[in-house]
Amino acid sequence: MLDFLKNGALDLPWWGVLLAALAMTHFTIIAVTVYLHRHQAHRALDLHPAVAHVFRFWLWMTTGMSTKGWAASHRKHHAFVEEAGDPHSPRLFGIRKVLLEGTELYRIAATDLEVRAKYGHGTPDDWMENRVYERYTFFGIYSMLTLNVLMFGVLGLSVWALQMMWIPIFAAGIINGLGHWRGYRNFETQDGSTNLVPWGLLIGGEELHNNHHAFATSARFSVQPWEFDLGWAYIRGLESLGLAKVKRVVRPPLVDEQKSHVDLETLKAVAGNHIHVLSDYVKRVVHRVHRDEVARSPSPLRGDLKPLKRLLSRAEKLLGEQERDSLHKGLAHSRTLATVYEFQQALLALFNERQASQERLLQALQDWCRAAEATGIAALEDFARRLPGYRYAA
Repeated sequence: MLDFLKNGALDLPWWGVLLAALAMTHFTIIAVTVYLHRHQAHRALDLHPAVAHVFRFWLWMTTGMSTKGWAASHRKHHAFVEEAGDPHSPRLFGIRKVLLEGTELYRIAATDLEVRAKYGHGTPDDWMENRVYERYTFFGIYSMLTLNVLMFGVLGLSVWALQMMWIPIFAAGIINGLGHWRGYRNFETQDGSTNLVPWGLLIGGEELHNNHHAFATSARFSVQPWEFDLGWAYIRGLESLGLAKVKRVVRPPLVDEQKSHVDLETLKAVAGNHIHVLSDYVKRVVHRVHRDEVARSPSPLRGDLKPLKRLLSRAEKLLGEQERDSLHKGLAHSRTLATVYEFQQALLALFNERQASQERLLQALQDWCRAAEATGIAALEDFARRLPGYRYAA
């Protein structure tokens, strides 16, 4: 009896218990990224009901999180990202609070009845959810504690503690905190989201947070050849078994170099792929013109122009006061860069237009191309001639 209490039913060595604990925490991460995040919050894929319920049951046992509450909180995050109303922005609450109390911030939003009603649509509303998972949150967690002790003995207490810390530290703290604070960016989104590492392994691909904010409804988070999204690998595995169906995956637009007229097909492709188009603009126009302007400017002015390479591509609301001063000071020294920036802002405004008719937007895009071709700036002219060729990838 004493041996059973000490070692549990499995009687594993310490390293066996550690591997088992890591396997269970890993499954929790996969449940969060595949089920809660990509399937429930963003509807990027469909899951077989049995698979979805396995994930739902496991999360009840290991986190006590409500599917509706989690999805509602996350959707609100995207609706108000880094602005008043964002449930867990480090730019609003501070990086320390999000890192250490990220789960509590999530809980506040997840239990807000107004938030749940507005953003929790489409989540499970069956007998198990309403009568068990939502009502007896702590029963699942303590059942996991009991199970761990039965399997691993005294070490089961440590396994349970590790499970209870995993999501608060890695998902709620690191992703919501550092994922909006430090890292690299593939896309200059209108928020400060970052990719922490190009290898989404530890947190199932959630480390590729900037990619996700650029394409929130994509089931795959990796976009560059060197990036790896482990969550996507699991989705593909489930799909091959007929247990999942991918609904949306981001694909870079194609460009028909022979097409020279902006039509409705162009408008739809450009608007639907605006993140890629703006990224293209930065690489093909902003960086090219900036390089040429720095090279031809006298030495005293280069110090003011060099910082513009980074500042020109960032959303102005993300710039600090000193950065804004540097941007405006640098643009005052270069009419060419100022023109490139003005056209970039005009293109962004066109993409953000929500009230205009399709015909008006088409006219605005045609006018933008004609005006760009008349600037005398080679890089901008080339981009304006390239833009009509954008079309959706097959």
